[in-house]
Amino acid sequence: MDLKTATALRRLRLVSAPEAISFLLLLVCSVLKRTTDFNAVPVMGAIHGLLFVLYVLFWADAWNRAKWPLKTAALYFVLSVLPTGGFFAERRLKREAEDAVIASRARQEGVVNA
Repeated sequence: MDLKTATALRRLRLVSAPEAISFLLLLVCSVLKRTTDFNAVPVMGAIHGLLFVLYVLFWADAWNRAKWPLKTAALYFVLSVLPTGGFFAERRLKREAEDAVIASRARQEGVVNA
């Protein structure tokens, strides 16, 4: 994996958890808006919207650079629209990055998969 691909995956990973947290907070704010006088939906909606747009942009870049199959790309996109999906995306991306580092070190050391 080259540096640009690793950077694209890292950016997507770093925005995944905050996007998921903002989604959950937006849901809580929506409930509070309907049950109390507290209305933070406009603020949380803007924050979540920004994070979601960043997630989609970083997702498209990662898909392009990592050459994911359609199934993998679709999974990461679907995870972005589920309330806790960003946490699962972050965990999978972390594992994928760790596997790429291990494979890269093995190639550098001349280890060949049998």
